Amino acid sequence: MQPKIIIFLCLLLSFPQSWAKTGDINYYTLKNGLKLITKEDHRSPIIVLQLWYKVGSSYEPLGITGISHVLEHMMFQGTKRYGPGEFQKLIVSNGGLLNAETYFDYTVYHELFAKEKLPLILTLEAERMYGLQLKPQNFNSEKQVVLEELKLRLEDVPEEKATTALFATAFLSNPYHTPVIGWPHDIQNLSLNNLGEWYAKWYAPNNAILVIVGDVAPNDVYNLVKKYFGNLLPKVIPSLKPQQEIFPSGERSVIVKTSVNLPHIFIGFNVPSLKSADNNSEVYALEVLNYLLSGDANARFAKQLVRRTQLAVTASSFYDIYSRLDGLFILEGIPTSSHSVNDLKMGMLKIIDDLKTKLVSVDELGKIKTQILANKIYAEDAIDVQGRELGVLEVIGLPYKEYFAYNENIQQITSQQIRDVVRKYFVANRTSIAILQSNKSETNHAKTF
Repeated sequence: MQPKIIIFLCLLLSFPQSWAKTGDINYYTLKNGLKLITKEDHRSPIIVLQLWYKVGSSYEPLGITGISHVLEHMMFQGTKRYGPGEFQKLIVSNGGLLNAETYFDYTVYHELFAKEKLPLILTLEAERMYGLQLKPQNFNSEKQVVLEELKLRLEDVPEEKATTALFATAFLSNPYHTPVIGWPHDIQNLSLNNLGEWYAKWYAPNNAILVIVGDVAPNDVYNLVKKYFGNLLPKVIPSLKPQQEIFPSGERSVIVKTSVNLPHIFIGFNVPSLKSADNNSEVYALEVLNYLLSGDANARFAKQLVRRTQLAVTASSFYDIYSRLDGLFILEGIPTSSHSVNDLKMGMLKIIDDLKTKLVSVDELGKIKTQILANKIYAEDAIDVQGRELGVLEVIGLPYKEYFAYNENIQQITSQQIRDVVRKYFVANRTSIAILQSNKSETNHAKTF
């Protein structure tokens, strides 16, 4: 166990339990359906505000893919009261920071600012929830910006192109098949009417979660939110049909050819998320597995693939428990010059196969749980992370109280449960492989993306 973690745990245990949390969480629902979550953190006189909308690329039908992301761009192009660019100028001139993000299951707008500026930020966000002005000249300009961004992601960043191919291969009937940014031809053919209809359909108080974290007095915040958002009318929000992945009977693979010096392999396994799982313990076992494989420099991938066998230059894993539908558990790596992609693939799968037969030791499992707990608490030192953990739960349809259950659920995971999920989910008919290779390499029989 690393000395820093030992010191951290000793400090944690020596303080009252309330020391580990920065403040109380309060939950409100306005009459128009807007959900408000506040969390107190009085260490600095600042606030982070995040406005989450339940709409993202997984909501989009074919033909208008990427529309949620284009709309995110347009949300900075002016409202009835504020012209293009004024939103940003007002926030920055008042010492704030702002950004936005579109993902599979949500679009979120966030600002960081001094606490006395909260009325201003609430005014601006309430204004653009209903008062967005969609003008042709701004739309055409932003559409070109998005097309350039898409080109950068899919053409100039080889790893991004490979992961896009992996998701498109792994998901046939799950809408995560489509990249968040959309397909180029759909973006090119988007109309201003398409955008207006999308905005009118999904942007409403009863389809949004407002998360405010920082140096706040919850009741005061609630009264301010009610003042600025309370008069906005709710809408009839479309209900989503259930969507599930159809699993084929064997492994799928795709070759991505581009100008790279070293090949790269991505192996994805279709797995449940916290929202889609029938058994939550499986999801937390997968979370622990992710740390077991690549949580730090002493994890199994780094130890066995990079240092011991020198199969890989780098090797890691990725898993996100917070998604609305089933997701992917991804293994990725770059082989060393003396080994092939297939060598690295076999090395990765050998580690996975070992986990199907050999239980993780009590000592190793304990170290991993300690690391997860430490990482989570260190991350929550940032108020934007605290807000994100609360907002993402609500936006995918889970109660914010799951926030409190994370550590306890991690602590309850056993070696047997890890073995069970590896046996259940890391199998051929849940496996998709994307190989990134130089366009000068010989072709093989896999599908080319």
